[in-house]
Amino acid sequence: MLNAQKLLVVGPSWIGDMVMAQSLFKLLKRREPEIRIDVLAPAWSEALLARMPEVHSSITMPAGHGELALAKRFALGRRLRDEQYQRAIVMPRSFKSALVPFLARIPVRTGFRGEWRYGLLTDIRPLDKAYLDQTVKRFLALGVESGESLPPPPLPALRVDETNRAELLQRLNLTTDPAPVALMPGASFGPAKCWPLEHYSELARQVRAQGRPVWVLGGEQDRAAGELIQGENASEIHNLCGLTRLEDTVDLLSMAAVTVTNDSGLMHVAAATANYVVAVYGSTSPEFTPPLTEHKTIQYLGLDCSPCFERVCPLGHFRCMNDISPAAVAAAVEAALMTSGEEY
Repeated sequence: MLNAQKLLVVGPSWIGDMVMAQSLFKLLKRREPEIRIDVLAPAWSEALLARMPEVHSSITMPAGHGELALAKRFALGRRLRDEQYQRAIVMPRSFKSALVPFLARIPVRTGFRGEWRYGLLTDIRPLDKAYLDQTVKRFLALGVESGESLPPPPLPALRVDETNRAELLQRLNLTTDPAPVALMPGASFGPAKCWPLEHYSELARQVRAQGRPVWVLGGEQDRAAGELIQGENASEIHNLCGLTRLEDTVDLLSMAAVTVTNDSGLMHVAAATANYVVAVYGSTSPEFTPPLTEHKTIQYLGLDCSPCFERVCPLGHFRCMNDISPAAVAAAVEAALMTSGEEY
């Protein structure tokens, strides 16, 4: 068990990983309720961390993703010395991610072995990929004593802002009676993680035919995808891509009955907002990064070539996604609605 009252966590750089990191924060608070957890992370994550009750405060990483920025890290490390942290957990495995806790002179610095971090870390853990076969397990392993058996992961649960939720409904002219089905067609990793847009479009048509609202969610980069899914049904299928902040997406997803999503960062956000998740997998593995919720259905064909973990289908046929039919996903949505007491 950690014996630290004040802990600095160097957090991950991706939305999905940051959501899964809440499992670690919840475990730490469960074991030591009075512990103060501060998270050093990219600026975009501040809004997400603010929705995690376990986090005391977020500290913005001054360097961009992949940027060494030694001078900036050195300045931040020196500034954090005054905080007198007892311990640090370094979640990423890179050399640069371990610099700030070292420069802040935090006495106990825990992280996995990788990128010649000897000296930067005082508590170096081996990464047993066979035992730690899920991302969330790797995160939890840094919060227990070395060699200790892992507990079941506490499920992420992001706080909802009721006031912001009401303002969003008014600003975006949305209704929630009946509760909507949310579609999230994007994935920053690459097209091999994306269910075809024409499939999403057909699914949206089927859902709307049953009189249920459809919201398409994503970033500005997903706006064109949302327009394709909308087709000529702009008054019935709401393309919200690029119109919301990350924290707005949390609040909107909390009102959805079901979310259909690729394996993406927003998939993990949906899983942490108490709605039912239908997750479509192709090039990646639902065993390695599943949505951390009890309310989920996985659409995955498990072809001989899957998972390949490539950004683009190396064989050119993209069967792992093309062959998952809109009818199959629509049936999963219908079953999810029945499970939650809704009618399709």
